[in-house]
Amino acid sequence: MASLKEKLAQQIPGLREEIKNFLAEHGDKEISSVKISQAYGGMRGVRAMVCDTSEVPPDKGLLIRGIPIGELTEKYPEEIFYLLCTGELPAKDDLADLQKEFSDRCEVPGYVWKVLEAMPSESHPMCMFNTAILVMENESVFRKRYDEGMKKTEYWEPMLEDCLNLLAKLPNIAAGVYRMRFGKGKRIEPKKDLDWGANYAYMLGVDDPDGNFAKMMRLYLVLHSDHEGGNVSAHTSHCVASALSDAYYAVSAGLNGLAGPLHGLANQECLKWVIEVHKKFKGVPTDEQLKQFAWDTLNSGKVIPGYGHAVLRVTDPRYTAFRAFGQKHMADDPIFQIVDKVYTIVPGVLKEHGKAKNPWPNVDAGSGALLYHYGLKEFSYYTVLFSVSRAMGMCSQMIVSRAMGYPIERPKSSTTKWLKAQVGA
Repeated sequence: MASLKEKLAQQIPGLREEIKNFLAEHGDKEISSVKISQAYGGMRGVRAMVCDTSEVPPDKGLLIRGIPIGELTEKYPEEIFYLLCTGELPAKDDLADLQKEFSDRCEVPGYVWKVLEAMPSESHPMCMFNTAILVMENESVFRKRYDEGMKKTEYWEPMLEDCLNLLAKLPNIAAGVYRMRFGKGKRIEPKKDLDWGANYAYMLGVDDPDGNFAKMMRLYLVLHSDHEGGNVSAHTSHCVASALSDAYYAVSAGLNGLAGPLHGLANQECLKWVIEVHKKFKGVPTDEQLKQFAWDTLNSGKVIPGYGHAVLRVTDPRYTAFRAFGQKHMADDPIFQIVDKVYTIVPGVLKEHGKAKNPWPNVDAGSGALLYHYGLKEFSYYTVLFSVSRAMGMCSQMIVSRAMGYPIERPKSSTTKWLKAQVGA
């Protein structure tokens, strides 16, 4: 049996040598060109980063270390984190070791709760969650080791410590924020014998007699864990960590980006639209009613939330996984039935409309309905759930970056005047 740290220690020297030799032989070769429209368009599509933890081919969807996400839906979130870090799924004993690591590290310092209790009662859940993470920077092993002096080749070890400590505490913090912010009663202490996802479900306090909510939470955490390195949260955390800021600074920074409505708000927007359908038709609409409602939405200048994706040109396999879970566990739920019906009707409407490059659903088209079914109806909290999951991707990318010795991120910017001169405008 090898712990996650021992496994990484075995891999890292060979990976460093591989990248060193690759750069020596091919470092001068170009991998991308940049158009002026991309420079003004948020660098969309510009290949300028390295991310080995995951990729999103337009015709396949999310691959975690080369494995399609649809093949990982029965895995524990801890297995996904191990896979993100090492490129391998853990053996049974290795999984148990990592789960024990999380269990042993899950206690949240008392001062964190005091800070949260001092915040205004109407504070946004994401602000509370991110504040708690940043407050815990005092616990950083990386900063202490860096201040003491350590070799660059050792940076990954305290970064791993910080990431394990932080990830272990996130469900506890997130559940505490939920119960505090929405008046759900006292915080529920974690159970040492539960896995990461099940513990989160338990601490939220949602009634779960058959254990299906815990299953859904594991699935949710798996599906949202990582999504390449260029999305706002991943890129922000990578940039901040590249300055050798510790995991508390970097994850908090990334999640501040996730709080933005263009990044982390999508699933609640999708659910709002579905609930609007439900209210208008006083239940599940007919196919013709839904088709007309979709056209009315488009003709009013709005989009149908949850349909289309910046990268994908197929149905998001994460949506497929959520849909399969819903069909198995909540087929009679009218909100889920509408989500399912939208999938059969809306792509045809979007194709006929002609403006959508991708008429297929993304992950957000279905995830909110599952949360709603189990009683999590506080929309402003949904991004916190997303954050707990996405922290796995950010942390794994930071561990890999420090292990490989990647430098500070410092792209070159251009003025409009300079760009005009380049094209003779």
